[in-house]
Amino acid sequence: MVLKKLVPLFIVFILFTMLPFLLQAVVTKLGLDKNVLLAANLLFFILGIGTFFIQRKALQNSNPNVFIRSVMSVMMIKMFVCIIAVLVYVLAMSDVYSTSSIFASLFLYFIYLIVEVTMMLKLNNQKNA
Repeated sequence: MVLKKLVPLFIVFILFTMLPFLLQAVVTKLGLDKNVLLAANLLFFILGIGTFFIQRKALQNSNPNVFIRSVMSVMMIKMFVCIIAVLVYVLAMSDVYSTSSIFASLFLYFIYLIVEVTMMLKLNNQKNA
C-alpha cells in the first residue's frame, strides 16, 4: 500500500535516470556532467523517500505541531545534505567542476520538491492518513 503512494516519486526517478542517456548529445552540448545529474537524481530520490516516511508518520499524529516540526526538520536535513553534496563535488573535482550541472541539479531538486508536496497533499486529504 505504501509503494502505491510512492509511484510518482518512482516515475520521476526513472524518467530522470533515463533522460541523460536518451539526450546524451544535448547533455554534452550544454556542458552538463551526466554522472553529476545521475548522482543528484539518486540523492533526491533517497531524500524524497525519507521525507515521505517522516511526514507520513507526522500526519498520523493528532498534534498538528508534529507535522510542522517534521516539515521544518526535513527541510533542514535536505538543505544540509545538498550543501554537503555540492561541497564534496566541488572539492573533489577542484578546477574542472561543472557549474551548469549544479544548476541543472537544482532544477531537478525543484521537480522532486513539487512531486513530494503533491504526494503529501494527497496523503493529507485522506481520512486515515
